[in-house]
Amino acid sequence: MKIAIIDDTPLNLTLMQALVGKLPDCEPLPFSDPAEGLAWCQANEPDLVIVDYMMPGLDGVEFIRRFRAAPDREDVPILMVTADHERQTRYDALQSGATDFLNKPVDRNEFQPRVHNMLNLRRAHLATRARAQTLEVKVAEATAAIHDREQETVTRLARAAEFRDPETGAHIQRMAHYSALISRQLGQTEAAARLLLQAAPMHDVGKLGIPDHILMKPGKLTPDEFEQMKRHASIGYDILKDSTSPVIQAAATIALTHHEKFDGSGYPNGVAGDKIPITGRIVAVADVFDALTSARPYKPAWSLDDATDFLRKGRGAHFDPTCVDALLSDWDAVLSIRNRFQDED
Repeated sequence: MKIAIIDDTPLNLTLMQALVGKLPDCEPLPFSDPAEGLAWCQANEPDLVIVDYMMPGLDGVEFIRRFRAAPDREDVPILMVTADHERQTRYDALQSGATDFLNKPVDRNEFQPRVHNMLNLRRAHLATRARAQTLEVKVAEATAAIHDREQETVTRLARAAEFRDPETGAHIQRMAHYSALISRQLGQTEAAARLLLQAAPMHDVGKLGIPDHILMKPGKLTPDEFEQMKRHASIGYDILKDSTSPVIQAAATIALTHHEKFDGSGYPNGVAGDKIPITGRIVAVADVFDALTSARPYKPAWSLDDATDFLRKGRGAHFDPTCVDALLSDWDAVLSIRNRFQDED
């Protein structure tokens, strides 16, 4: 146990250093200069501080006040050395954070029990801190396990929709990463970007409820078939909406709103502008851009130039202009995502 002793009187300092040295597992750290002692105590964490009140330049009360102001010093016990008659000084010291007092002149029979009690208090604090740290680690591990199970659920839902949809797993990865890229370029937090990365893959989970003859049709859908296809947005929302998971809640919003258009002409509810949740507006841009630039059994892939022209022409009509601009503002990142997640032949 490291015990800092601060006293400008050499005789007192030598005495207390000798008394501490006789205690088991204790290391005395004497300072005759209070400023030097304070600097050490602020840079290091002592297990006990013994400080005299009457010192030049920096008295004991101010020493305690500055020491307590340092980070993680609230639990370190402090013994102040004062004369018995200095009652107001003691009151001030208690208000500043002193734990107990030693009377002048220092008496060995008083000194050692008080120091012993303070060190027991310190050990109790350290044990409590260790238990709290252990609990924090266990909570973090449990939280990570829950997150992993949640992410597995997300992945399996996305794969289930993928098996019934001519789109590929690479499309799911690309549009999710495009969504996270847009989020970051909009200045959203990294946590918001990660949430989109996790939730966006479930945007079309509602296609699980669309009949095969419509979902797998190679040609253009009839008006009636298209009306049935549009139901996948609401179906996806109904599948996901009652979850307590923030990721799946975000996915429910995305599933419902990623086919809404900025001018209000989208589906299923025809909402417009800022009334469309930002996650839906982001995914709308990411999903359409990747769908255009990906080959499908019913269409060839568009060139990047044609796809970006389509996005620009749709600014303010189909798409939120800020989301379009955000995607196109970091073209190197777009190309990196595109190259990283390639469709299988």
